[in-house]
Amino acid sequence: MDNIESLLAAIAMWGRQRHDIHAALVVGSHARADVPADQWSDIDIVLVVDDPMTYAADASWLATFGRPLLTFTEPTAVGGFIERRVLFDTGQDVDFALLPSDAAEQIGTDPEAAAVLGRGFRVLVDKVNLERRLPSVALVPPAPPDAAVFGNLTHDFWYHALWTAKKLRRGEVWTAKECCDCYLKTLLVRLLAWHAQASHPQMDTWHSGRFLERWADRQALHDLRSAYASYDADDVARALWATVNLFERLERECAERLGLELTVAHDGIRKHLRAVLA
Repeated sequence: MDNIESLLAAIAMWGRQRHDIHAALVVGSHARADVPADQWSDIDIVLVVDDPMTYAADASWLATFGRPLLTFTEPTAVGGFIERRVLFDTGQDVDFALLPSDAAEQIGTDPEAAAVLGRGFRVLVDKVNLERRLPSVALVPPAPPDAAVFGNLTHDFWYHALWTAKKLRRGEVWTAKECCDCYLKTLLVRLLAWHAQASHPQMDTWHSGRFLERWADRQALHDLRSAYASYDADDVARALWATVNLFERLERECAERLGLELTVAHDGIRKHLRAVLA
């Protein structure tokens, strides 16, 4: 961790010297007590700057902290900002989320930001008294889905299950595999979180499947082993059936626990699936 602290100290010194940088925060595993950083963890830095494009368009500033081997930009997971990701020659990866200075006014009240900051943060640079607006941020368990939200997700899943089967029958194995193993699994993870929270309302289900193995239904974790496909038409069909069987079980149990009505005509959809995959 000495190398990490040296890197963070360098970032802090650099940020204090730059007139266009107003704050720098460490978030993620290097700032939280629950599931803290280990040797595989990246470093997540939030930079509040005058112009994010200055740091997104030109990566030369990264040389201040070491020799980059790889760097690129992408949207942040939260908030839709720009993030520059970098892998240094030491093997350490750092994600710099670039927030415009006017976003600092909302960072303490935005629900998505609160979900990140509520797990912990560490201030490296603060020229705008940002920290005084953040201590009240707390991690709040998400509300259970209502009938509309639950119904939308379940209908979405079964629609795309049949869509996957049709793509597979047409011979589009790649597209079918991608939907089965990616999109349908994304919906399944959301259902798994609701399923867990329905029995344990204070259960921390994180986001996007993070630490799934800690909080998800044990039988579901076992069943997931057979719910992924190899790049083969027959195996995609097998994995699709395994996925819909798992989803329907969780869907029924979740609806019962939350007192929600099932609105999917499972028998009808399964009939169409059998016809397409025959």
